[in-house]
Amino acid sequence: MTRLSNAFSKPHPALVCFVTAGDGDTAANLDALVEGGADVIELGMPFTDPMADGPAIQAANIRSLNAGTTTADVLRIARKFRERHPEVPLVLMGYANPMIRRGPDWFANAAKEAGVDGVICVDIPPEEDDALGPQLRDAGISPIRLATPTTDAKRLPQVLEGSSGFLYYVAVAGITGMQQAAIESIEANVSRIKRSTDIPVAVGFGVRTPEQAAEIAEVADGVVVGSALVELVGKHGADAPAKLSELTAGLAKAVHSAAKGAA
Repeated sequence: MTRLSNAFSKPHPALVCFVTAGDGDTAANLDALVEGGADVIELGMPFTDPMADGPAIQAANIRSLNAGTTTADVLRIARKFRERHPEVPLVLMGYANPMIRRGPDWFANAAKEAGVDGVICVDIPPEEDDALGPQLRDAGISPIRLATPTTDAKRLPQVLEGSSGFLYYVAVAGITGMQQAAIESIEANVSRIKRSTDIPVAVGFGVRTPEQAAEIAEVADGVVVGSALVELVGKHGADAPAKLSELTAGLAKAVHSAAKGAA
């Protein structure tokens, strides 16, 4: 069993929470997410062109980069997190350039040494898995793929091949934080995906409130929340940890109360 498989084998759906590395006091922000009840942590790697992200996470990327955050800093944050939280799964989410510019072997080995459990690379499609996937798998790190409402039956096997940890279902054909898909659409697509794989399916993009999270948790293995948390960091600065813990606790209560396996 890995930390990720443990998180998704609990008797309730998993809450996956995202913040951007280098945006505010990241260590305190991450600790607040854990304190609030997050089951999996996603740590965003700041990038100049975050094409899948909406205004909130774009702004967080800019704040982080303006503060001088580097890939080495992200890995240092990850390493310190692992020291403080040895059992909590940690996933790096970002884009190919910072991950592979020094070579995929370097990145995979550095992520392993930092205690990273999984990597989501938004702009490396399954067809280009050899750019990073083999190196991650050799390092014992889960390559976590994205599926969308337009991932049809023909392409889904390619998305699933070589993926592990969990599958991130992007509920809307758009960017983060801007809209939420109808629950009927989410349920239908999650059910369709789960007929093809045993990998847990976590749903994200557009999830902002405990009420929305609870609804999705009834039909998925996990719920991903990002923009709503990142907005708190941008708004409250040094006071963000308390706000993050409060919102995460509400989200965790909603997600953990759902009936697992309803989909």
